[in-house]
Amino acid sequence: MAAPSTTHSRFLPSENQLGVVAVGFSGGQPKPGVEAAPLALIKSGLLDSLRNDLEFVVHHDNQVHDFTEYFPTSDPPLIISNARVPMLNSLTVSNVTCAISAQVYEHASKGRLVLTLGGDHSIAVGSIAGTAKAIRERHDGREIAVVWVDAHTDINTPETSGSGNIHGMPVAFISGLAKPPRESPSVFGWIKKHHMINISKLVYIGLRDVDPGEKIILRENGIRAFSMHDVDKYGIGKVMDMALDYLNCGPGQEGMPIHLSFDVDALDPVFAPSTGTPVRGGLTLREGDFICESIHETGCLVAMDLVEVNPLLGENDLARKETIRSGCSLVRCALGESLL
Repeated sequence: MAAPSTTHSRFLPSENQLGVVAVGFSGGQPKPGVEAAPLALIKSGLLDSLRNDLEFVVHHDNQVHDFTEYFPTSDPPLIISNARVPMLNSLTVSNVTCAISAQVYEHASKGRLVLTLGGDHSIAVGSIAGTAKAIRERHDGREIAVVWVDAHTDINTPETSGSGNIHGMPVAFISGLAKPPRESPSVFGWIKKHHMINISKLVYIGLRDVDPGEKIILRENGIRAFSMHDVDKYGIGKVMDMALDYLNCGPGQEGMPIHLSFDVDALDPVFAPSTGTPVRGGLTLREGDFICESIHETGCLVAMDLVEVNPLLGENDLARKETIRSGCSLVRCALGESLL
């Protein structure tokens, strides 16, 4: 039986107030099913566990939002000069992430830890924007750090993307590396400076499938990234020590508010087979849980995304249930569940 955490939050007024935003949206990528993840996670007992075992007061409107009211009447592929391929569903994703940002901000502005259940990883444009704005307002302009746990960097710009799918671009837009396209300025035109992150406060963990253009972006901008090679070389404990030290969140350090964005495909497909872009050679579930536990122990966590669980994919029902169990485990560990 789990018990509530004794870790003191450095940036939230209360340790037990949790805002939940359930996002049933799949428009950032082409495979159906990921929109069903929030309901599957909730039906598996995730929120009940957070209430009953970890003793959170859960603020949730009991809805999984599909945001169809924000879908434009027309959203053709957006042809951008110097881009390899058109940008897909650009107005739809822009409109939906703006709405997500407002929902996350509503919780975060009240000092709640915010859990966003996706949905594909494009939704992080909205969740991170809402967190960043609220923390700046509540803490005199303080910036947030982002720990992005993923097999992929998701930092393509529209010009470097080989697919045009926006779930491969959220970090570029939320960091300002990608701007609203001249061909359609309303696409992500809602993102203002107070929504954005500083790439010097971004850390990747678990990378193993990075596009050539993204490698250039990482190198040119000096972005701190730990691939699976680093996990193999140093072990996950040392990787987390280095990552948190880089963010000034290690033992005895000042700390900064952390938004954890966790794509379940960071885990090896053995542990999370039901996801849209699985890549062999990933994190074990225990390593994923350890990442979440380590961030929780800093007392710096202010928000978490769990994305890319797809209950319609996987060889059988057992694979789908295993992925959902893995996702729930990651959330519980980030929110304070411990082995002892």
